[in-house]
Amino acid sequence: MVPLQLFRIASFSGANLLTLFLYAGLGIFFFVFPLNLIQIQKYSTTATGAAALPMILLMSLLSRWSGGLTHRYGAKLPLIVGPLIAAAGFLLFALPNVHAEYWSAFFPAFVVLGLGMAVTVAPLTTVVMNSVGQERIGAASGINNAVARVAGVLAVAVLGALMTAVFAHSLRQSLAALNLSPGIVHYLESHLAMLGNLDAPPGTDKATALAIRSRIAAAFVFGFRLIAIFCAVLAIASALIAWWKIPSKTSSRAQDFSAAQAAD
Repeated sequence: MVPLQLFRIASFSGANLLTLFLYAGLGIFFFVFPLNLIQIQKYSTTATGAAALPMILLMSLLSRWSGGLTHRYGAKLPLIVGPLIAAAGFLLFALPNVHAEYWSAFFPAFVVLGLGMAVTVAPLTTVVMNSVGQERIGAASGINNAVARVAGVLAVAVLGALMTAVFAHSLRQSLAALNLSPGIVHYLESHLAMLGNLDAPPGTDKATALAIRSRIAAAFVFGFRLIAIFCAVLAIASALIAWWKIPSKTSSRAQDFSAAQAAD
């Protein structure tokens, strides 16, 4: 089902490796970010869904412009610059603390991330399609989409476990100063997988409950910041892959595919 000789084409294998890293970052980010807004920042589900609209609108409005970048500069330059801009967007998401304002904290980050993805997506698709013969376009598109989906699943599994571990470690350290009863500690330890939705056990006095909630929020934000930094690192790795694997001047589809067939 998967013609493996396609991966002998430098531009095709490079584009899919870039996809793997960049979409891994996007996958884990859009898994954890809604938890941040709903559980920590106390946004409604509707507001959380609308928060990413600036990024979606930018990608839609700039799609034709970004496609023209490939014709003007080739695919390599946009595929280096785009992920670097996206990395800056991820880093901006690592700055806000608890109860951050959307327009000053998250909106600029979504604008930068959206610009980075707008610069990247159209050239990336162009490289994938132009790397193979006409009869293999469907397979090439399917492979690239599968790589993007697998990247997200792997990132959620691996970095999601890291997020939980970091949250648990940070929370344990901050709770140590409260001198909580063994019963409360056992309850919190048993429900760490709830992340930011974790709360003090029923019956806890108000002052202690407030202190616990404050430390839960701080521990979640600490873990989220680490994930945002990891996403930025993955985006930077994508730019390095583009610099390494994507040709400055992509050869014609026929030349690329004929070379791969000749090597088979």
